Amino acid sequence: MIVKKKQMKNTQKYDLQNRLVKFSSSIILNVNTLKKNFASEHLTKQLIRSTTSVALNYDEDQGVESKRDVIHKMKICLKELREYQVNLHILKESKRIQDLDNFENNYTRV
Repeated sequence: MIVKKKQMKNTQKYDLQNRLVKFSSSIILNVNTLKKNFASEHLTKQLIRSTTSVALNYDEDQGVESKRDVIHKMKICLKELREYQVNLHILKESKRIQDLDNFENNYTRV
């Protein structure tokens, strides 16, 4: 019984679903730090889609019935996270982020 309580405590501390939702929210709340033009608008929309997709697919993964489905959903999550990473790299290289330090601090705290 004591072990079970300890496991529940750790689950609450490292709740991946909650962290993914906070991560997605932090991106949405900080996209206003991007310089406004066609390219950054295009990349911003894709950035929001890829980060929110991770949280949504992870949540959907919680209800799958087979191990194969779990693996498939986790691969989608990984693919979306990689897309987010490349997107952010493009935004940095093209100097589309006005306050890079502030932008990075806001989403890395999650």
